[in-house]
Amino acid sequence: MKTNKVLGATIIKVVENQMRSNKPPETKQTYNRLLKLGIPVTEVKKHIGQCVAIEIFNVMKHHEPFNEKRFINNLNKLPGKPFDD
Repeated sequence: MKTNKVLGATIIKVVENQMRSNKPPETKQTYNRLLKLGIPVTEVKKHIGQCVAIEIFNVMKHHEPFNEKRFINNLNKLPGKPFDD
């Protein structure tokens, strides 16, 4: 499947905005934790972006509000796959 580059870049911007605003703080904490594991910056942002994408999917597909608890739980699963159980 071909990745949509515009969507991917937008998700990375969301990640960067969360880190800049420190909302939620777990995004920046996860970023720092993954960097300490030796994961390159671009890959760290992609990992966190997977968690953002899950939330975007649920907002759009299921008309749910952003679920910060699920988002943080998925961040805590990184660098493994953050998909819900």
